Amino acid sequence: MTVHGHTRVDNYYWLNQRENPEVLEYLKAENAYQEAMMKHTEPLQNQLFKEITGRIKQNDMSVPVKHHGYWYYTRYEEGMEYPLYCRCPVISSEVEKSSNNGNNRMITKNKDFSIPLCSSRNDEQILLNGYEMSKGYTFFDVGGYSISPDNTLIAYSIDTVSRRQYQIFVKEIATGKMFPEVIQNTSGNMVWANDNKTIFYSVKDESLRPFRIMRHEIGTDPADDIEVYREDDATFCAFVSKTKSEKYILIILESTLTSEIRYIDADNPKDEFKVVQKRQHDLLYGVGHYGDCFYILTNADGAKNYKLMRTPVNATGKEHWKEVIAHRDDVLIEDFDLFSEFMVIEERSKGLVNLRVMSWDGKKDYYINFGEPAYTVETSANPEFDTHLLRYIYTSMTTPASVYQYDMMAKTAELLKRQEIVGGFEPSDYVTERLYATAKDGVQVPISLVYKKGLVKNGDNPLVLFGYGSYGNSVDAYFSTARLSMLDRGFVWAIAHIRGGEEMGRWWYDDGKLLKKKNTFTDFIACAEYLVKQGLTNSKKMFAMGGSAGGLLVGAVANMAPQLFKGIIAQVPFVDVVTTMLDDTIPLTTGEYDEWGNPNEKEYYDYILSYSPYDNVEAKEYPAMLVTTGLHDSQVQYWEPAKWVAKLRELKTDDNPLYLRTEMDFGHGGASGRFEPYHEVAMEYAFMLDLLEK
Repeated sequence: MTVHGHTRVDNYYWLNQRENPEVLEYLKAENAYQEAMMKHTEPLQNQLFKEITGRIKQNDMSVPVKHHGYWYYTRYEEGMEYPLYCRCPVISSEVEKSSNNGNNRMITKNKDFSIPLCSSRNDEQILLNGYEMSKGYTFFDVGGYSISPDNTLIAYSIDTVSRRQYQIFVKEIATGKMFPEVIQNTSGNMVWANDNKTIFYSVKDESLRPFRIMRHEIGTDPADDIEVYREDDATFCAFVSKTKSEKYILIILESTLTSEIRYIDADNPKDEFKVVQKRQHDLLYGVGHYGDCFYILTNADGAKNYKLMRTPVNATGKEHWKEVIAHRDDVLIEDFDLFSEFMVIEERSKGLVNLRVMSWDGKKDYYINFGEPAYTVETSANPEFDTHLLRYIYTSMTTPASVYQYDMMAKTAELLKRQEIVGGFEPSDYVTERLYATAKDGVQVPISLVYKKGLVKNGDNPLVLFGYGSYGNSVDAYFSTARLSMLDRGFVWAIAHIRGGEEMGRWWYDDGKLLKKKNTFTDFIACAEYLVKQGLTNSKKMFAMGGSAGGLLVGAVANMAPQLFKGIIAQVPFVDVVTTMLDDTIPLTTGEYDEWGNPNEKEYYDYILSYSPYDNVEAKEYPAMLVTTGLHDSQVQYWEPAKWVAKLRELKTDDNPLYLRTEMDFGHGGASGRFEPYHEVAMEYAFMLDLLEK
């Protein structure tokens, strides 16, 4: 392959043939090799799988969310891989007192709301039975569902191939009657107009890019659906949404650096969509609606960390925007939510998310206190507008996911549900810390870590260092029930908050992409070296782990600093960066030129080539590696990790294990279901534990 006068030879390009029987046999042979070489770990894998799944409560239920007179929730029954999607009508406290016979319904009273806590309800409606719907499929995923404004119909999407190409179905809730139409090849999201008979949805092109927005009338042939928008710029994706006020339907057009939003009144679905603000390069914005105004979160006019603006709905151009919350150099505004009396702002400062509550009358402006050194928090489902109760989800590396209801008037929080760990779990048995490593250019890189209390920092502990560092996605300190199996075996688990994410603000992202991408890799290396210096581990007991773009990370690090790690786990790794970014028929390519650079331009070609893991494999010693992929992966094509492993086998000079595991029925997210994905987790854990014995 010759580009810019430079020729590369790819000896394994032939693996890019998904339907070729020889390719399939090759992948199966690699699987057979991995299974044979790890067969002695099968008892350990089974033990780990039983440990991990044994901590999961079998009969479980989400915290119900109130919307349009119903409580919506999911629940699992014993042994179910997939949930039941349910609802039941909201009943007032007064009615409940007279109707409750002691067994039918359990209610917790909190001022003006009631939450059903048990699943044995005579009036429960099962909207979707995931358990029954999944039968006969090796993969099954509900992309989403939407209830018509009059509460009578449900539109939902499913993927049974794992290519993220969803079919949309419509059903009458009361009778279960299915409408005849099936809408193919969608992104999985859809919204209802307020007429209860029109839905809008997005269709994907041959590269799986959502590019057309269609209008469908229930009961008609999808072939007759009306195209209301087509996005011809291959760097943009198109989705549909609805404002929380349910007043407007939005078409959201997004690329990495630029966005554009169009809108219509949800009462008039046949209206022509209007533009909020015409796209401008490097102008990003999102829209919410309250009263007579759109509220706009934007990076306009150099607001790198974003600011919040307001504009009348009848004058939406940028020239009409008025500032509500100013830009700050040290605080990133990530999101906002609007209520009748309050506005809630998600802000990130010093790597941690804070929730700021502001009343419209200006009398209240404060932050909710969480009190741990490393944690993650996000607003949960809050569809109700006229309420002073805020739902949020809080977790840390020692705190299971916890749903709180916060009274914005009284400033009090009530725990509604904490993830139950079957068999018992005591947070005080574990310690979480926040450390900072110094990068090669002097930047301080945060590290969140957790370990079992009593661990001695003598430099002899096994440690997993996890990282991602791309797309501005922040990897916060979060709880994992599966991880307990490793912590209880003496492991330290660390998350490197490297550049390329947004943990420290938008500039943190900008410093880890395009022609600064190598900062992501050198930050990770600096974190590894620092953890060794702090006596937490050593190079004979440290493992690197990352998936997708995080697989690119650990792949690049394997070339740059292989001596630091005992082993590397690369999950669905994006490792053939140059070839992929030169192929605009592959999903994600055109939309990511602003992330990696366009190698059709020589400057970016040369830079990407200098770190692309596949192109930089050398004849030298590498750590042990476990590489996973899925045949139907729509994000990172299976042939990238397959070719990478083949080239490593050809060139590496060590005898360390190198395994490729291809899931023949799955895609980018791996196996579907509640328990099945933990087979792969158990395999990864066993891989590391086995290496420590060698």
